[in-house]
Amino acid sequence: MNVDETELPGLGRRKDFMTASGRRIGVVEYREGQTELIVSTWDDPDTCQASIPLTADEAAALGNLLGGQRLAMQLSEAHREVPGIVTRQFSIGPDSPFRGHPMGKARIRTRSGASIVAIMREGEVLPSPGPDVIMQRGDLLVAVGTQEGLDTAAGILRNG
Repeated sequence: MNVDETELPGLGRRKDFMTASGRRIGVVEYREGQTELIVSTWDDPDTCQASIPLTADEAAALGNLLGGQRLAMQLSEAHREVPGIVTRQFSIGPDSPFRGHPMGKARIRTRSGASIVAIMREGEVLPSPGPDVIMQRGDLLVAVGTQEGLDTAAGILRNG
């Protein structure tokens, strides 16, 4: 995938790429720290068809969603030949009873049999997180287990 980077004098930097459907998708990172998601026409990256300003939390959440999806797809591919093993993602929302607490407090593996294999946080992957890792709002947990175990893990993360 070819990502084009363009300096925007006095503003910041635009990074975008061409999709298979012929649209340009990217972000503008302003000098002041703001981020904007943009969609442009294929023939003119300066003609913006849509723009969505994002807060730092929103940009991190979007990065987690996209990065987490890719990680989950790779794990699913790796487990495809193992019958009964499923990969799923769970997000830690503002109302999660485990937000601000170490993963070990949830005892997900002990209670469900599912394993948290990674956490996507602010666009970064934390592989094989230990029980002392503090779960934060916006974290995307990537888990592997049986369908039943993952359903149980979802209930634990939602209800405590």
